[in-house]
Order: sequence, then C-alpha cells, then structure tokens
Amino acid sequence: MAKYILPLVVFVMLIGFLHFGLYRDPREVPSPLVGKPAPEFQLPRVRAPERTLSKSDLLGKVSLINVWASWCVSCREEHPLLLRVAANQVLPIYGLNYKDARNDAVRWLDRLGDPYTASGSDQSGRVGLDLGVYGVPETFLVDKNGHIAYKHVGPITEQAWDEEILPRVRALMGSG
Repeated sequence: MAKYILPLVVFVMLIGFLHFGLYRDPREVPSPLVGKPAPEFQLPRVRAPERTLSKSDLLGKVSLINVWASWCVSCREEHPLLLRVAANQVLPIYGLNYKDARNDAVRWLDRLGDPYTASGSDQSGRVGLDLGVYGVPETFLVDKNGHIAYKHVGPITEQAWDEEILPRVRALMGSG
C-alpha cells in the first residue's frame, strides 16, 4: 500500500508546484535587498575613469540605479524612457555599466544619449553580484538613506514607470 501512496503524494506535490509556477509573473524576481542598505561600492566612472561612483553619491536623495550594458538589446528598449525621466529631472539616475568594455559604453552613450547623473563601470560584475543582479537591465530605487526600496527586473516600460516606480518615488520624496 505504501508503495502506491508515496508516488501519489509526490505526483500531487509536483502538480501543486507547477500550478503555483504557472500563475506567477516571471518578471517578479524577489530581491533579498529590498528594505536593506545598498551594498558599499566604489567604481571608476564610465566617462571619467579617474573619478569614482560610490554608494555615498546616492545618499541624501531618492535615486535610481539602472544596470545596463551596450550589448544589451533590452537596455536600448528602455533608454528613451530613461532619457525623458532624466530630462524632467524627476530624480537622479545612476548607471551601473555591467560587464561591458568602457569604450563600447562611451560610444553607446554618445550615440543614444546619456540619461545618467554618473555611470560606474562594473567590468567584473562584482557590484552587480552584490546587488543580486540576475541580468540586464535591472533598476533599483534607492531611498535617501541608501536603502533599496524597490527592484524592477527587465526594461522599464511607460506602464511600469507610471504604475510601479513613479508612485514609489513620490512616496519616498514625500517622506522625511
């Protein structure tokens, strides 16, 4: 009897996992860093490698960290929206150029426009790993104290900006 019940239990559990997985949004990747301090980092800037971009640059203001690369097709898709957000001066956008050659990154920004207050060059991917980056693009909303308030996986769309990110930005800017 037990030899029939065990496979049945395993089968029912498998069906339960599949059912749960089918109704989840694959773009919702939980981040263990939401609500916690952003990791400490110091990277050479893409446009001025003699200068650095660090966590201290984020403190005192609500900001975005956008993880991007010149080889990323989806980054090109979200880029016009980032340019509009930067032009409207909603909040500073800091770039994390992920596993990319500096010359390629500079050429990409020169050709498509540069929405970033500053962009750090993470050629090794170490800072991306510390942030829990699964792929590019990913965007992190950071509060005035340097805590990660939200993580968006994939390219930012108009809908995601209007419905998910901008309301959080406004709420964070309205709080102390």
